Amino acid sequence: MSRSDTPSSPYAARRARLAAQLGTGGIAIVPTASERQRNRDNDFPFRHDSYFYYLTGFAEPNAWLVLDGSGRATLFCAPKDLEREIWDGYRLGPEAAPGVLGVDEAFSVAELDTRLPRLLENRETVWFPFATHAGLESRVDGWLQKVRARVRFGALCPEQQRDLCGPLDEMRLIKDAHELDTMRRAADISARAHVRAMQTSARMLRAGQDVREYHLDAELLHEFRLGGSQFPAYGSIVAAGANACVLHYRADAAPVRAGELVLIDAGCELDGYASDITRTFPADGRFSGPQRALYDLVLASQEAAVAATKAGARFNDPHDATVKVLAQGMLDLGLLDANKVGSVDDVIEQRAYFRFYMHRTGHWLGMDVHDCGSYVEPSQVGEVSERKDPLSGEIIKNRPSRILQPGMVLTIEPGIYVRAADDVPKQFHDIGIRIEDDAVVTETGCELITRGVPVRGDEIEALMRA
Repeated sequence: MSRSDTPSSPYAARRARLAAQLGTGGIAIVPTASERQRNRDNDFPFRHDSYFYYLTGFAEPNAWLVLDGSGRATLFCAPKDLEREIWDGYRLGPEAAPGVLGVDEAFSVAELDTRLPRLLENRETVWFPFATHAGLESRVDGWLQKVRARVRFGALCPEQQRDLCGPLDEMRLIKDAHELDTMRRAADISARAHVRAMQTSARMLRAGQDVREYHLDAELLHEFRLGGSQFPAYGSIVAAGANACVLHYRADAAPVRAGELVLIDAGCELDGYASDITRTFPADGRFSGPQRALYDLVLASQEAAVAATKAGARFNDPHDATVKVLAQGMLDLGLLDANKVGSVDDVIEQRAYFRFYMHRTGHWLGMDVHDCGSYVEPSQVGEVSERKDPLSGEIIKNRPSRILQPGMVLTIEPGIYVRAADDVPKQFHDIGIRIEDDAVVTETGCELITRGVPVRGDEIEALMRA
């Protein structure tokens, strides 16, 4: 079923905004995602295409939206089939779709190949998302061939094909009130899940029970569904001990031991929108001295990044603020030897910090956990400079990063990952820490919507004692 409900929904408003950018002779084709087989007679749980859902609010598989420059919206969807509905569930059907979704007309998807060429006739430009759906370009070519076959009857064939991702990405980059409300609710559910996992870890260890990463993963999934989330937004990372130094580690069967840290990077998806939280905590509820020293360094770097996140700032500013704090901290704690790497400015210039901090400080967040939208400021895309990367030796092209605007949502997620090595102080061996929150850019700063789970070290310890 759809969640759009009325023609005055935000989905109808988005279609109108997009239509205005297509031009009077433009027409857009947007498919939803395909169902994917998991194994014999069993599919993966279906998840809609984000672009399609953004414009329709329609979560059923096997559907297409066609939108022209006048704003006329045509939906193709699975027809009503009472026998199949016994097996697969309710279908909205083309008869009910206009009233529920606010589209102008709807047809069975079985009529797509017949009706699409006629809809494309006499258009100047056909828009569709490039390189997002395998085989889509070939299908468009097939429909255009049928249009060309009618030129002797006066039909005109579109002369241009344009990437629909461009205008849609720009639209999706600024979240509207409907989206922000959903994202706040997703963040609240995810925060409760992290609290639950923290407290479960401490409680089970105090009781002398065997604790595994999958036990904590189960607590996350339980709270996600309890809160109404449809899916995890991504595969949850539950990494105990040295596993936290593997950036994309997945929850597995490793033991969770007292005296070690646990890194959990997990967030739910609610009504099509992702949340993304990382917390690192002592498995039994108490940081050791070295653990707390590194944790407080990462937290200080996040606080610097948060302060740098505001309208008018650049997307890269939070990362630069994080790196400056982390680089100084690595020198202060002895992770880096000043006699070998020089000053903090030298550490930054030579990227000596990269050994312990090798990812960016954030990414866009929205319908996708790594959401769409350019990281380059569109008005300055032609301003290019080159530099040689001091580690790889590659020539990097630099362009001015995006200017932040109210309504953009990004993550702020610094970390530090210390693998055991002879030249690293032993007390820091195999400690991995990341702290991640979701930030909505405002006129004066940013709103952290994921602070329903504590972030300060003493608050985490108090929570785990409860």
